[in-house]
Amino acid sequence: MSNILVVEDESHIAEGLRFNLEAEGHEVEVAADGRAASDALLGGPRRFDLVILDLMLPAMGGVEVARRVRAAGNFVPILMLTAKDDPGDVVRGIEEGADDYLTKPFVLDELLARVRALLRRRRWDAPGDDAPRAIEFGAVRVDFDRFELEGPQGKIELTTREAALLRALIEREGRAVRRGELLEVVWGLRPETRTRVIDTFVARLRRYIERDPARPQHILSVRGHGYKFIR
Repeated sequence: MSNILVVEDESHIAEGLRFNLEAEGHEVEVAADGRAASDALLGGPRRFDLVILDLMLPAMGGVEVARRVRAAGNFVPILMLTAKDDPGDVVRGIEEGADDYLTKPFVLDELLARVRALLRRRRWDAPGDDAPRAIEFGAVRVDFDRFELEGPQGKIELTTREAALLRALIEREGRAVRRGELLEVVWGLRPETRTRVIDTFVARLRRYIERDPARPQHILSVRGHGYKFIR
């Protein structure tokens, strides 16, 4: 059973999500505006396993909620909902920390499938036979089944996208990987999408695995191209 926060100002959508998520066995709390969501995530007594976050909210927008949550060091998985079928809105949400996105109107079965995928922290989603399940390099050990990383900063629980990006780099070890390829593989965005999300997530991973993030030994920048993983 997981604790899910639904942040949605349209009451019929919020209550529909609550009903269906509770039918799946989850406990659900609803916030009707961004400020209430921010308070629940940053100062409330309850720990959430997932946030379903609408982009357009009163009091405080969904992007600002995501930004504040991530700035506070809270990396709870976020599924962003947007009524605007605009790649710019999707990119902004991802850059501020959303792990996945879905445009309205959405099909309920698809939303539930994405929820299950984001909550699936004990099993990697359909790995190939040669996909790494656990790996050690330097002072780091990564367990992809448990979404856990042990490194210089101690034990860290990875988000879905952090784990996916790290695994994508590890699978291409020694090869310079273009940002566009990583956008397509990890986020499902077009390779030509203009965003700094890859650089933001790489900076986060470096804080986890490098003894000196300013002088990385494992995730190296390849100028004008992308990144390269060295074991």
